[in-house]
Amino acid sequence: MIMATSTQSAWLLMIICLLSACVVSASSDDTAYAKSLLKFKQSLINATVLHDWKEPVVDKLCSWNKPNWTGCLCLNGSFIGLRLESMGLAGKIDVDSLLDLPLFSLSVMHNNFSGPFPSDINKLGKLRSLYLANNGFSGEIPDAAFSGMKAIKKVVLGNNKLTGKIPVSLLELPRLVDLQLQDNQFGGRIPNFQQKSLRVNFSYNKLEGAIPAALSHLNASSFLGNTNLCGKPLDPCKPNKSVPKIAFVVAVVVGVVLAACIILHLLCRRRARPLQYEKSVDSFRMDGPAYKKSKKYKESEHGRKLYFVRNERERFELEELLAASAEVLGSGSFGSSYKAVVLSGEAYVVRRFRQMNNVGKQEFYEQMRRLGRLSHPNLLPLVAFYYRKEEKLLITQYVENGSLANKLHARRSPNEPVLDWPTRLRIIKGVARGLAYLYKELPTVTLPHGHLKSSNILLDTKYEPLLSDYGLVPVMNKDHAQQFMVAYKSPESTQKDRVTRKTDVWSLGILILELLTGRFPANYLKQGKGPSADLATWVNSVVKEEWTGEVFDKDMNSARHGEGQMLRLLKIGMCCCEWNVDMRWDLREAVERILELKERDDDDDYYSCASEVDVYSSRAMTDDDLSFSSLRS
Repeated sequence: MIMATSTQSAWLLMIICLLSACVVSASSDDTAYAKSLLKFKQSLINATVLHDWKEPVVDKLCSWNKPNWTGCLCLNGSFIGLRLESMGLAGKIDVDSLLDLPLFSLSVMHNNFSGPFPSDINKLGKLRSLYLANNGFSGEIPDAAFSGMKAIKKVVLGNNKLTGKIPVSLLELPRLVDLQLQDNQFGGRIPNFQQKSLRVNFSYNKLEGAIPAALSHLNASSFLGNTNLCGKPLDPCKPNKSVPKIAFVVAVVVGVVLAACIILHLLCRRRARPLQYEKSVDSFRMDGPAYKKSKKYKESEHGRKLYFVRNERERFELEELLAASAEVLGSGSFGSSYKAVVLSGEAYVVRRFRQMNNVGKQEFYEQMRRLGRLSHPNLLPLVAFYYRKEEKLLITQYVENGSLANKLHARRSPNEPVLDWPTRLRIIKGVARGLAYLYKELPTVTLPHGHLKSSNILLDTKYEPLLSDYGLVPVMNKDHAQQFMVAYKSPESTQKDRVTRKTDVWSLGILILELLTGRFPANYLKQGKGPSADLATWVNSVVKEEWTGEVFDKDMNSARHGEGQMLRLLKIGMCCCEWNVDMRWDLREAVERILELKERDDDDDYYSCASEVDVYSSRAMTDDDLSFSSLRS
């Protein structure tokens, strides 16, 4: 008995010693890391913001996910990187002082670093993410600058003064998924990148030649601002000027003949169809005499008038609307949109739909009256409609400030404000309220909205959102709706050919991710059905990111005290995008969570939220997919 007790005591003593050794080892590691960081600080200019980087060094750099030193990134109590953004830092990046650190992410964006690019950056072999954007780095990057960086996924160098050719060592990085070189002075041809799922931004440089075929599927915005760049998705490259003169003459003759045939065909079509809208910015009217003479339009007086769904609106005749000066706003999969100014000076938007010819007149009128009764500050109200079997017109008020998609993705004018975090929060809260109202007022409709996306969210002068194109699924041709409407790109539709009351929630999740990241989901959207027809590729590309501030749109970088709330919204978006419909949040829960969000948070909120997002992400993705999850492997 005594021997047994002695043995147990010995084992207990051994376990205590081992645990103590582990604690001492972890503490000594952090002490060594702190000394390396102090050495790195010495190479910086204007580093007063790093006031807590000082002797005597701390025993632990991290208290779980909260750093004890400014700018340190922590995960599960371990130091994993540096995030020194918007601190006014300058000097040089002393790579050698960082070699002994377990550095997986390094960000010094929005500072005042200048001079040559740190060509020895490839010594940091464990680095997964490198963010040097919005500084003053200049000169050429050596071709071998990224050689051997097999783990790196993101290289963000935009808004510097870098010149020369794009370094070919970037082609050797097998895990690279995001390369941002915009707003520099890179020249020459774009290398032939072959990495799968690679996102690039080469806009506003001095690149030239044909865009490689492997990148031709990307959005044109990734290549804008390069005068001599050509090929898909930009304009076709010009043919070789050495074409023989005889071939040139033949081509001209053939072109003239084809043009004549096309013009003749269009003239014939115009005569055969008396009612025609002029597709120009100067006119949106019917041919009066032809309209009056055509038997096709000898309908009743009621049938030739606009039907107004709201008593408080001004009245005008169809002829007045179609004779008004007009501007083409766009032409998409559902038809054309025009801005028309009537005699009173009021501006309206006329939407012309051709893909509603399967719905009966009574059913169409009933649905329009139902939409006309809806009234909410975050819904764009229907003003009037016009019914004809072949096409329909829907008239709404014109909103001057344009769409959310335009504000997120179009190039801003110099005086136009950015969409900061408070503005985006106001927008998503308004969207949530409008969507909740639709669900309340249309309880029997499976898809109360059905086409929720950023281009269908208009913004008034105070940046309050107005939902448009809602409630059209019941009157849309089913085959056309399945091919083009956002709800039918959801996992449940593409995989099981069904939609539910949670399908609009999936669209809301996509919108949240777009709003936070500034990335355009339509870049990943393909028409039709099947595995490649939904937005899953885009959603996965978002949830695989490192869960730090780098996932957010750079225009929100100034939200230093709102990152915890931004991460909460990110988690809400991911829960709304859950593939399993049964596990996906319903709209009420999503709206409640969104409305709880604030513009600012306490310091602890960022780390608790980051941990929550990490936990959620790990349920949906493998450890290798999540950068933070794979840091420990």
